[in-house]
Amino acid sequence: MAVMKGKPHRVTLADVARASGFSASTVSIVLNDAPLSRFVATKTKERIRKTAQSMGYHPNAFARSLRSRRSHSIGVLIFDISDPFCMAVLRGIEETLHSTLYLPIIMDAENRRQQFEGYLDLLMERRVEGMVILANWLFADIDPLSRLDKSSLPTIVIGRDLTARSIHSVISDNEVGGYAAIEHLYELGHRKIAVLRGPEAMDDSEKRWRGIERFVAEHRLTLDPQMTPQLPSDLDPGLEFKNGERLITELLQAEAKFTAVVAFDDLTALGAIRGLWKAGRRVPEDCSVVGFDDVPPASLVTPGLTTIHQPLHDMGSFATKFILNAIESGEFPAPAKGEKLLHLMPPTLVERDSTSRIR
Repeated sequence: MAVMKGKPHRVTLADVARASGFSASTVSIVLNDAPLSRFVATKTKERIRKTAQSMGYHPNAFARSLRSRRSHSIGVLIFDISDPFCMAVLRGIEETLHSTLYLPIIMDAENRRQQFEGYLDLLMERRVEGMVILANWLFADIDPLSRLDKSSLPTIVIGRDLTARSIHSVISDNEVGGYAAIEHLYELGHRKIAVLRGPEAMDDSEKRWRGIERFVAEHRLTLDPQMTPQLPSDLDPGLEFKNGERLITELLQAEAKFTAVVAFDDLTALGAIRGLWKAGRRVPEDCSVVGFDDVPPASLVTPGLTTIHQPLHDMGSFATKFILNAIESGEFPAPAKGEKLLHLMPPTLVERDSTSRIR
């Protein structure tokens, strides 16, 4: 006759109470570090804790949340977990939460608007206590974000400036980064510079281009409009590499004369390097290339990519600390007029092997 196996028994407070010889209320007070635990004798607390540990007892977080009406969870909604940008930011978020009582609930929208909308609603329904959103340009105008405008839920967006909608945002100072990228090439003697601009719909693209234009004006340079092609606005975020290769190939086929390239981001830059290599152009001997972001692959390729480093880890950490402070203070009203909503992080140039002095 077959023996039916039941579900593994979960050790409860009552089990620990029976095994230790103390009341369930005393065990609860000790294991939950309740204020009354200071009145419990030290030996009693030690015995209860040793008994709980030997039995494999773990607190029931769900029951605790029902009692306290708190979830101790932070919603983390990202546009694409496979994107190197997201991974670096996510590490900053997780490392910051590691030493706290808060659990991140990470949802990956996979660059799908409908999935993004559904996950945003789901996180709010699950009563997360705060929200960190990594949003690219595909999600700038999603309707459910309007719910956050009026919500008292502490929320911050990384990588997009949504301050016009009264949402706290943390981004890298893109104008400063664009300025630094072309300044580096100028100091290496380059004057014929091609710029692979980002999608027109992206605020990052406009600000990086603004920084480049400011440097050009200050140093009386001229950028040939034919050498400043733009990535398509409907670009799939996973196609930067292929489009970087395509744009640089089109410039070469048009016999454009340039000795250096500033690319919108690292993946576009790496695509450009592939295109140059296929055309027999060496990097940096024949053409220098600068990227933007400093994602992990930038330091692993050959030649190593010179790029503008966005402090992605620090951006994730800053956003998380901002949310934790808002939760603990218990105050997160609609931002007052004039309140600082945009948090800029300073970028820095990381010089590697893809740039050199003009020959």
